[in-house]
Amino acid sequence: MLIKIYPQNPDQKKIDQALKILKSGGTLIYPTDSLYSLGCDLLNHKAVQRVAAIKGVKAEKNHFTLIFKDLSTLSDYTLPFDTWVYKLMKRALPGPFTFILKANNNVPKIFKSKKKTIGIRVPDNPIPRLLVEQLGNPIISTSIKDEDEVIEYTTDPELIHEKYESKVDAVIDGGFMNNVATTIVDCTGDEAIIIRQGIGDLNEFL
Repeated sequence: MLIKIYPQNPDQKKIDQALKILKSGGTLIYPTDSLYSLGCDLLNHKAVQRVAAIKGVKAEKNHFTLIFKDLSTLSDYTLPFDTWVYKLMKRALPGPFTFILKANNNVPKIFKSKKKTIGIRVPDNPIPRLLVEQLGNPIISTSIKDEDEVIEYTTDPELIHEKYESKVDAVIDGGFMNNVATTIVDCTGDEAIIIRQGIGDLNEFL
């Protein structure tokens, strides 16, 4: 199923269609502010396992990122963090960054793993933020790669749908995306450390 949603003016009926899939334990490919991502309801363990199977990894070992609508519910999944971390995220988000924070005890229970850190995303795209807000909890996010290492990431939603339509319940067509991943910033220590430089420039917010 291909669901066309315009980021500039998301149709609530189309959002409801995608929400129904998430609430029933389905899997979605959806746009962010960098790449198209594969995800599901964080709190549906079977759906998380399905996402892991599509990626060909084990859920307890994969570094899934969580998509939030804003920073207001981070404490449900993270240990307390320093004020400088909050101020940095407040300046940089929504935006194409993944912030690594220390996970609280909820995260290992969800993933049935020993995860001690978690990736946090608040994309600058209303579609995933609306889904999270109306679902009532985060969705997981993992990028979908192309077999062609030169391309690495597919930007065309119709080509993504063609490839994944038998594997996922729906692809949300939110237009063409970038083919550069997020910048990953480790905030578990005393300072922000960039562990992958991507589309976001953290220097603008330091």
